[in-house]
Amino acid sequence: MASFHPCSSLSESLCFRGSPRVFSTAAQQRSTGDECGPEDPHDEPKHPLSDCAIKHKAIKLEEQVRDLTERYRKALADSENVRRRTQKFVEDAKLFGIQSFCRDLVEVADILEKTTESAAEEAEPSNPNPTLKKIYEGLSLIEAKLQSVFAKHGLQKMNPVGGKYDPYDHEIVCHVPAEGMQPGTIALVTQDGYKLHGRTIRHALVGVAVESQE
Repeated sequence: MASFHPCSSLSESLCFRGSPRVFSTAAQQRSTGDECGPEDPHDEPKHPLSDCAIKHKAIKLEEQVRDLTERYRKALADSENVRRRTQKFVEDAKLFGIQSFCRDLVEVADILEKTTESAAEEAEPSNPNPTLKKIYEGLSLIEAKLQSVFAKHGLQKMNPVGGKYDPYDHEIVCHVPAEGMQPGTIALVTQDGYKLHGRTIRHALVGVAVESQE
């Protein structure tokens, strides 16, 4: 027959009653240990910059701002210059795009002018031929209309007689004695010059007055 040990039963009872407390304390320690684990190195407080470092950094930022501002202004100026040049190029293309055509057309005007002058000599009052008179009148009308069309498109004939010689507008082909004219003055024109919107497209062939040498 087994013997009964009260102390043994009491000891086991106390062990079982104390176990939850032991387990609970261990769990709490583990939980507290997880919450209070090693700190994140990123959360460490940073050392504040010194006043000298802050001032140095501010100076560098100001220099960068000035540099960027200067670059921006230069870019704006360059852009404006390009826009103006492009606009000028387009305007010149509109005005002087017919320059080559005008050069060819003024040669036709020369022929028409000479033909009209010849018809005028033949259609004198002493010549009773009415046909020549009508031809002259028709040529005169054509010449006047042609000059009107020229003026409409900015093409104008030069009238340099009596004016000063200008190498940008005139080409000297001869010299004539200065009879009642200042030396260097244009005395005659052998071929008319033309300008397109103020730009010379054909120089006038002129004779310049010079002092006569005895």
